[in-house]
Amino acid sequence: MNKEDKKLIEEINKLKKEKDAVILVHNYQRPEIYEVADFIGDSFELSKKASEVKSKIIIFCGVSFMAETAKILNPDKTVLIPDRTAGCPMADMITAEQIKELRKKYPNAAVATYVNSNADVKAVSDVCVTSSNAVKIIGNLPQEEIIFVPDKNLASYTQSKTSKKIIIWPGFCCVHEKIKPETIVKAKEAHKDAKVIVHPECRKEVIALADAVCSTSQMITFAKESEAKEFIVVTEEGMVNRLKREVPNKEFYALGGLCTQMKKITLSSVLNSLKNNVYEVKLSEDMIEKSKNSLLKMLELAK
Repeated sequence: MNKEDKKLIEEINKLKKEKDAVILVHNYQRPEIYEVADFIGDSFELSKKASEVKSKIIIFCGVSFMAETAKILNPDKTVLIPDRTAGCPMADMITAEQIKELRKKYPNAAVATYVNSNADVKAVSDVCVTSSNAVKIIGNLPQEEIIFVPDKNLASYTQSKTSKKIIIWPGFCCVHEKIKPETIVKAKEAHKDAKVIVHPECRKEVIALADAVCSTSQMITFAKESEAKEFIVVTEEGMVNRLKREVPNKEFYALGGLCTQMKKITLSSVLNSLKNNVYEVKLSEDMIEKSKNSLLKMLELAK
C-alpha cells in the first residue's frame, strides 16, 4: 500500500469517529476500502448489519440499491454513498410496473425479489431474498407459485432446490453471465487440486461444475472449513482479495470479471463523503414504509 493510501485511511478512520459514522463495505470493494470498514459482508450480512447500526451516519461502500436498503432500514439516519453513479445494471432490469403486470398474470404467486433491486421494486414485492438465503426463504413461503425477479440464474438455481413452481424473470448480472463453463474446465486443468466455488448468479452450466455454490460470504466459510489448499473462485474478481485477507494460508484464483460499478468507490471518495456529507440517499416516507416490509420479511424468514 502506498503512502497516499495510508494517509487517506488514517484520515478516514479518525474522521468517522469524530462524526459518529459507520462504514459498511461490500465484499467486491477495492482491498484498500476494507481498511476503513467497520463491517465487510455480502448483501444479506450488510442488510442485517444496517438494521442494527447505532451511529448517526452510515457510509455505504457498494452500489446504490445497497445504500437504499440501509436507508429503508434506518430512515432516521443519514445514509451516504461515496459515488452516486455507482449502480447495478441488473437492478434496472425489472420495474415496479412490470411486477404489477406479472401479478395480474399469476394472481396466486408470491413475488420474491432479489435484494439487488431498486426501492420501488422492493415496495411492490412480498419478500426480498439474497444469494445466501433464497432457497430457504422460498421454502418458507406458503405459496406454491413464486415470481422470482430480476436474476434468472439465481432463480434457476433456486428452482433446482425446490418443488415449487418458480416463474423466472430474464434479468442477469453482467459479470456473472459472461463466465463460461469452458473457462472453468481450463482453470481446473491448470490447478488440478483446486476446489471450484461458484456464485449462484452464474449460469446453470457453470454451477454444474462447482464443488460448492456459495454467496460471497459463504465462500469464506467454505474456504476456511475445507481441507483443500487451493480454490478457483467463480465470481467478481475482487472477492479473491477478501478471501486472501480472511484465509491467508490458502491459494485463490480469480475466475470472473470486474464489476466497474463496485470499483467506483475510492478512498478519496469515501473521505469526500465523510467531509461533505455526500451523497445522501433520500427516499420518501411512503417509499420507505412500503419497501421496508419485503426486507423485514426476508430477515424474519431467513432466521
